[in-house]
Amino acid sequence: EVQLVESGGGLVQAGGSLRLSCAASGFTFGDYDIGWFRQAPGKEREGVSCIRKGGVSTTYTDSVKGRFTISSDNINTVYLRMNTLKPEDTAVYYCAARRSRLWDRGCLLGQDLYNLWGQGTQVTVSS
Repeated sequence: EVQLVESGGGLVQAGGSLRLSCAASGFTFGDYDIGWFRQAPGKEREGVSCIRKGGVSTTYTDSVKGRFTISSDNINTVYLRMNTLKPEDTAVYYCAARRSRLWDRGCLLGQDLYNLWGQGTQVTVSS
């Protein structure tokens, strides 16, 4: 069974840190780019960060650059380390996977490109 399972969400004060995990199973992890997306209440889901297969490159949306770090164990888990959290980071965080394309210069944050999705984990940042 193909699965992506997120964990590590929770409640944290502004300025704090969390590390999210995305555990993959049921597909060849090494062939896929993995992305993190988030959806805040009343807002559309947005791309946060992604990592190319093999961890060779990463992409971040501007609002998290310098605060979030994506990494992979290159086995079956991708992490999102979130530092200096802000109340506006409050959202449900999802990980997603897409088969990597040779012609892509790096991983992409378009959510429509991803066809495998986890159930999400809630991150709440209090002010």
